[in-house]
Amino acid sequence: MAKRNGGIIGPSNVPTGQYGGTASGVWRLRDAFNYIKAGLWPVAGNYPVANSLRFNSGSSDSLTRTLSTTSNRQIFTWSSWVKRDKLNTGTDQFLFSSSNFNTGSNTFTLNIILRSSGSDQLAVGLENSVSGTDGLRQTTQVFRDISAWYHIVAAIDTTQATASNRIKVYVNGSEVTSFANNTNPTQNANVDINQSGQTPYVGAFLLNSTPQRFFSGYQSEVNFIDGQALTPSSFGQTDSATGIWTPKPYYGTFGTNGFYLKFANSAALGTDSSGNANTFTVNNLTSVDQSTDTPTNNFATFLTLNDWNGKSSSQPTISEGNLKFSGSGGWLGEQVSSIAISTGKWFWEITPTTVGLSNLTFGIVNSNNINENGTRTGSYGYASSGEKWNGATNTAYGATWTANDVIGVAFDATNGTLIFYKNGSSQGTAFTGITSTSYNAWFMTYNSVGTVNFGSPVVSSNGYTDAAGFGNFSYAVPSGYYALCTKNLATYG
Repeated sequence: MAKRNGGIIGPSNVPTGQYGGTASGVWRLRDAFNYIKAGLWPVAGNYPVANSLRFNSGSSDSLTRTLSTTSNRQIFTWSSWVKRDKLNTGTDQFLFSSSNFNTGSNTFTLNIILRSSGSDQLAVGLENSVSGTDGLRQTTQVFRDISAWYHIVAAIDTTQATASNRIKVYVNGSEVTSFANNTNPTQNANVDINQSGQTPYVGAFLLNSTPQRFFSGYQSEVNFIDGQALTPSSFGQTDSATGIWTPKPYYGTFGTNGFYLKFANSAALGTDSSGNANTFTVNNLTSVDQSTDTPTNNFATFLTLNDWNGKSSSQPTISEGNLKFSGSGGWLGEQVSSIAISTGKWFWEITPTTVGLSNLTFGIVNSNNINENGTRTGSYGYASSGEKWNGATNTAYGATWTANDVIGVAFDATNGTLIFYKNGSSQGTAFTGITSTSYNAWFMTYNSVGTVNFGSPVVSSNGYTDAAGFGNFSYAVPSGYYALCTKNLATYG
């Protein structure tokens, strides 16, 4: 093999030899570089995404950057992986916007929105503050799975002669073709996304100088490409083993106002990693909002069940990426984890900051008994009174606990045993012989407030990981137990 060929074997189904040429069986180094630059070079194995950023609408979280340079106002691409935590809030949640949208001014914005007024649809719109909507594509598809990561790409090219090609929307690698609202922007429309003096927002919308309509959930691998309308293949690929759409690194150019937010630096969450130094200002986000819950390692959270057995008024408020609970409706308030457990050994921690009544209970529940509100049917738990509960039956067990104590839960689903910990100290085996096909982490709130930590905490922890290196816990993970995330489930579940 000649040295000038670089010794790189070409991948299947892609022309080899000279860039764009015919097959010769090998790649020259500069041609491989060209394919990588074009985003056409396959990535070997999985691309591990390390971090996401957790946005909380109640804290008015956002990232902003005021532009100093005008660039391409007609052609651009936005790409982000998104995991939701709030549905049907009644207020639209903006993933991204080119703001400074002032009523009465001639401002033409780009808005990427998750509708939360009942529809939970995705909308990509170009809107003029004077004349109203110029182009809007709102999907018929709804996005209500709060346990899932979605890859969303919006490619804008207003120069296109064919009107329907001016806004293209992709989800998980596929182009969306069915729209509840479908209007196309004027050809050659100039959007203020890349105009000097404008202020793009990640996670919010600026209306009449007031940030609002905040996103609530996680974003990861946020790319903005100035001057190119790209397809999802620049940012993701189908895993050949699983058939699942997964992230891959973007190798192309970003353009003048382009940026890449990978949230790698907890002390500077708005850092642009594109090489452009288009760093964003961080608003109300702190280092604990950097999360290891990502599209390549999805951690459990709590489900936002709006109506458990008709007791919707009793359900706790779930926030902060579905990891904080605030009970307000009495003893019936309950929640369960987004991931169910059938085999393996799993560990998580819950820390109450307010204990409303003595029977605040943490544990597990049979997945078949979810919605049995108030009966405790199929549940096994450790109460703040020190008792253990099996369904509606309580017996003496361990130490009492109160606000700011950290309660560890170690569930061996394979062997049917359950052990609880108080501030790292085992209270002994609470239950044996637990048999069912599936269980969920569970709690009964009793007007209490606190946080859950499945390994990607919403509060500062002490950095204890499991044996696989995942998680960030306050106390040491018991030997043989693992954080409840998809990478561990694939290996130990």
